[in-house]
Amino acid sequence: MDSAELRSQDLDFVREMVRTRSAIVLEVEKAYLVQSRLEPLAKREGFVSLDRLVDKLRSTPYGILHQKAVEAMTTNETSFFRDLTPFHVLRDQIFPDLIERKGQMKHLKMWCGASSSGQEPYSVMFTIFEHFPALKNWNIQFIATDISEEMVDKCRAGQYSQLEVNRGLPANCLTRYFSKKGMNWQVQDDIRRRIDFKPMNLAGSWLPFPKLDLVFLRNVMIYFDMETKKQILANIRTLLDPNGYLFLGGSETTINVDGGYERVPVSGTSCFRIKRA
Repeated sequence: MDSAELRSQDLDFVREMVRTRSAIVLEVEKAYLVQSRLEPLAKREGFVSLDRLVDKLRSTPYGILHQKAVEAMTTNETSFFRDLTPFHVLRDQIFPDLIERKGQMKHLKMWCGASSSGQEPYSVMFTIFEHFPALKNWNIQFIATDISEEMVDKCRAGQYSQLEVNRGLPANCLTRYFSKKGMNWQVQDDIRRRIDFKPMNLAGSWLPFPKLDLVFLRNVMIYFDMETKKQILANIRTLLDPNGYLFLGGSETTINVDGGYERVPVSGTSCFRIKRA
């Protein structure tokens, strides 16, 4: 495939398409990122150049090819137990609090709003299995979503390369919750069946959710404009149980975005709940 610098009008078209369909804001200086992520798509789809791919996107109604292009621009950087501190907070504070509050009902409802390739929701389940084995007998409803159907398929498969399991996964979790499958490692069925992976666009129509005890939306809203952030946080407020918790990325906050939240006093991570009256 011919490689040439993306035309400025093509860059503008792609930026607007991505913003409209996913609310992800691509700055003009990210032209190199657009090119590096769309060139593999153009090659897979049989286009002789990136220009030809964009010409096709321009000349046809929004469809599967456009969706693939939008998904190519999403960031899927993740790892098991990413940033680690939030999982310590879950272990030491959040899960013990929820167990005390919900011990009679014995149900727990969680949502991971940007599951990428699945390491975050699986890490949450590993935390439960490792430190709170009694929760395995609770009614746990765990929904994990991502805009990319390709990533959702990878999550459901639960297969990871040696390089992926080497990034953040403790050795005891590998031996207890994975089995070798060819060159990869397979998450055990007892873990996989407890997470319901589904495609969902945070900037589009939302799936029906139950009242949630835990929401994980880490390292996602940094890519959105202010109006989209406000809408997402407002939506979550309607879903979050009054005693539930929202986890954001370390650099993300509800402050000056949505006044309906208050910060939970934990160190080293961004954890919020609905503001008490």
